[in-house]
Amino acid sequence: MGTPPVRRPVYVGDADALLDVAEAVAADWASLGVRGSFLARNIDTGEQLGFGVEESMPLASVVKVPLALVVLDRIAAGDLDAAQPVTVDPATSSVGHTGLAAFRYPATVAVGDLLRLMLSVSDNAAADALLGLVPIAQVDARLRAWGCAGIHVRHRLNHMYECAAGAAGNDFSLALELAVRDERAGRHTIETLDPAFANAGSAAALVSLLRRVWCDEVSAPAATAELRRLMGAQVFTHRLASELRADTLRWSGKTGTFLHLRHEIGVVEAESGDRVAMAALTRADRRAGQAPDIDLAIGVAAREAFEALRR
Repeated sequence: MGTPPVRRPVYVGDADALLDVAEAVAADWASLGVRGSFLARNIDTGEQLGFGVEESMPLASVVKVPLALVVLDRIAAGDLDAAQPVTVDPATSSVGHTGLAAFRYPATVAVGDLLRLMLSVSDNAAADALLGLVPIAQVDARLRAWGCAGIHVRHRLNHMYECAAGAAGNDFSLALELAVRDERAGRHTIETLDPAFANAGSAAALVSLLRRVWCDEVSAPAATAELRRLMGAQVFTHRLASELRADTLRWSGKTGTFLHLRHEIGVVEAESGDRVAMAALTRADRRAGQAPDIDLAIGVAAREAFEALRR
């Protein structure tokens, strides 16, 4: 197999100054061995900047945002009760280090609290329990009905780990090595890293969904308001939010991490009224379970984009 062609980002910017910011972010990421896409859009003016915004990528836990919206839509329609109890058994639930996925014994949790666990601490078991109530086909169909053509929900969260284990046994260091090797070769040994088979989406599609959620232009106002509240409860602040910490700013987001993927989407809101939706979807060209320099670069991108786009 020959060397895959070098993929150069296509830049987006509504003015030369915004294009300059997009190019600077892309160069900063490239210097760290990071490829991917980034988009930031002022929700109210429509001005934006970014690169690679139409590229479809595996979403990892970022998929929990559209999943949550579909579940909340069902609740708002009266088809599902937020107080309905659901029992999750660790013996048959999903892999993960947080929430119910880390439990040793069965636990019974209400649907509304499963949503909070899924979005606040990225609980994979909570996500898959919700998919037991609202099947994958229904989630994807609802997204299609809403016009979210660039977002695809195809599998449970635990399927990512099943595919990695199928390729590398229980050696996730080897799975990470395979992911990085395949990234360089332009192929996918692990099926859920292939955008054609993974839960996948583009930065453009995700930012568009965030804008609609923040403007109450999708689903029902009760559903979008609750999604905004739950995304504001995320405990992880090491990526996009890391350079946006101030008393005058509010961040609502959702990270996604799997092997060499490090993502986050969200909205920063300022007391001044500025609202900027962002999506950072990255693939690292290194075998590292921890990469604080990449997380920081994502945060710097968010700060620079917000400063460039605020009115």
